[in-house]
Amino acid sequence: MVNRTMIALQTLWIKECTRFLRIWIQTLVPPAITMSLYFVIFGNLIGSRIGQMGGFSYMEFIVPGLIMMAVITNSYSNVSSSFYSAKFQHNIEELLVAPIPNWVIIAGFVGGGVARAILIGIIVTCVSMLFVDISLHSIPIIIITLLLTSTLFATAGLINAIFAKSFDDISVVPTFVLTPLTYLGGVFYSLSLLPEFWQWVSKINPIVYMVNGFRYGFLGVSDVDYLYSLGLLVVFNVVLLGFAYSLINRGIGIRS
Repeated sequence: MVNRTMIALQTLWIKECTRFLRIWIQTLVPPAITMSLYFVIFGNLIGSRIGQMGGFSYMEFIVPGLIMMAVITNSYSNVSSSFYSAKFQHNIEELLVAPIPNWVIIAGFVGGGVARAILIGIIVTCVSMLFVDISLHSIPIIIITLLLTSTLFATAGLINAIFAKSFDDISVVPTFVLTPLTYLGGVFYSLSLLPEFWQWVSKINPIVYMVNGFRYGFLGVSDVDYLYSLGLLVVFNVVLLGFAYSLINRGIGIRS
């Protein structure tokens, strides 16, 4: 039974990875180009005028945030589009009637999103090395934050796809929620530059903790306690994974 479950999980994960690797020009190349533009515009052109931030050059300061922004966007979009496509094409019924536990379905789709996010993170990091020398303060913190963040947003993408009734529905959250929160999440600036009231408001934004936890792994500096950031990520993951499991078990949005 355990062996059959692991084979099912491996098969679903490989299918999800093959899905985005087959069209790598559409899934892996655009983030590299987009981040290159960010590095050129914000790093070289604007950064040279800003100077230092947090004791580092502006380019060094924004690199972790740009990597995290790419990870968040791609882990979310990969799972939301893949799961909704399975619903739209009625492939999801094959998984529901298969003799496998529902957690395998969640792990397979989320695992595919995490794999894409990790590849994007590596690609963007390599691109950033063309513009700035990257320092690594704590590799374990970088890896843990990357895995927790990509898992969180891959799960969020799954939940979005469960409730979505059309392809337009899976673009609403990235456009009107993720993008504003990401740009206001401390990617391009330090919270210390903000007035005290807006610092407090910014700390309501969960992406602030992800970006700063990741930045601590690279630079050793953070606007918030990195342990607090990791703790929040663990809590968010438990809540969203539990919610996704409950939705799949009850057949919300996937059973007529």
